[in-house]
Amino acid sequence: MKEFKLGGGNANPETFPYEEIARVAAEAIREVGGDFASYPGELGHEGLRRLMAQRESTREGIEVSPDQIVLTNGSMQAVTLMAEALMEKPGDIILLDELCYMGTIDMYKKVGAKLVGIPVDEDGMRVDLLEEKLEALHQRGTPPSFIYTITTYQNPTGAVMSLPRRHQLIDVARRYNCIVVEDNCYGDVHFEGEKQPALYALDNSPNHIYLGSLSKILGPGLRLGYFFARPPMLQRLLGRRGDGGNSLLAASIVAAYFKDEMWNHIERANRALKEKRDALLASLQEHLGDICSWSHPVGGLFLWVNLPHDIDMTRLAELANAAGVRYVPGCEFHVDGTEIPNLRLAFGHPPIADIREAIPLLAGCIRAASAHSTAATSEAAG
Repeated sequence: MKEFKLGGGNANPETFPYEEIARVAAEAIREVGGDFASYPGELGHEGLRRLMAQRESTREGIEVSPDQIVLTNGSMQAVTLMAEALMEKPGDIILLDELCYMGTIDMYKKVGAKLVGIPVDEDGMRVDLLEEKLEALHQRGTPPSFIYTITTYQNPTGAVMSLPRRHQLIDVARRYNCIVVEDNCYGDVHFEGEKQPALYALDNSPNHIYLGSLSKILGPGLRLGYFFARPPMLQRLLGRRGDGGNSLLAASIVAAYFKDEMWNHIERANRALKEKRDALLASLQEHLGDICSWSHPVGGLFLWVNLPHDIDMTRLAELANAAGVRYVPGCEFHVDGTEIPNLRLAFGHPPIADIREAIPLLAGCIRAASAHSTAATSEAAG
């Protein structure tokens, strides 16, 4: 049986620059030479840090120092390090988007954090509700260790936090002296519309920490992420790092490729991803437009689908599994694991032909798992 992989948030294999990477690898390896016999240091490969600093400076319009960029083994290492460095003890509170990447939820639970979700809407985290929660926590004497949020192309909903809400978040965090960890791992995956600035570009407080990734615009197999932090926060975070640094081999090769091709590659990759997004949107409209709704993301790798409220999620999973259609149910992204009538579809990895073939199958499963459809079928059979 054919399998349609609309679940995992992988990058697009069709635009991974295999030949170009292979071509520059020899140059990069020779350049590093004997330094491969040493640890890369807590900051990581200088050439890639300089390129990432240039990328951030160009995108955000402010000067970013490469000495405040720290390379990591994928962005999840940075996500984990935030909890390890900023929590004081198990049971400390982390405030985060109520709907959030399941890997982040799992990791923060594993390190012993108590997770408190803040609802999200089409503009991202509800900062008005965040403020209410912060006030309640401070009155109880249990302020959070930090706030974690994906402000741009939020996973799983695809929401982009509006500029007024970003300023509101900065103001609330300042008044409660709260650290904000902004995860921008999808920041380069942009299709249309105006780009919103990162929080650190709007406010120079050291309490703003910024996470970036190369997994979404290149590939997760490279295991390359980074974070940006200003002193003294930078020293606090580095004080908890003890892995010897990320792969010098991967960083040096990507630096050699990105030296001349970074923005060209991003443009090519986004053009192909937009075609996949559009194919998915068109297929959903054709086959589910009468009973479902969904997000229209202007960037990122996901669509968030709102299912009929009478859907039987267990039955849907059984039917979709039998049809070979893979997706991730909404409950996987809920901080409390609450069952919700949603699912996330990822469009980065599958070919357009697979997207067009999978959605009619998924639509049939959704209709069959709807209580209304089940009742109608039973009535007709009776």
